Amino acid sequence: MSGPVQQEMERLLSQAFSPTRLEVINDSAKHAGHSGDDGSGESHFTVVIEAAAFADQSRLERQRMVNRALGDIPGERVHALAIQASAPTS
Repeated sequence: MSGPVQQEMERLLSQAFSPTRLEVINDSAKHAGHSGDDGSGESHFTVVIEAAAFADQSRLERQRMVNRALGDIPGERVHALAIQASAPTS
């Protein structure tokens, strides 16, 4: 069961990129009691996303695109976000 932050991330990324693959994985349980764990159960995530918008973009630009689409979530409401962004292959 996903929480409200995870659901919002999924919605924002789907709207921004119409991805062919999207996984928003909550890694928070692995970091319980560590720095950045706010007790919400939604402090650490991994995003795996594949979308045509990432074609011909560097890895850094893909990460920036994802962060922009998520607005204030990274760094403000989520402590850590790992991003694996790619373009579809034919």
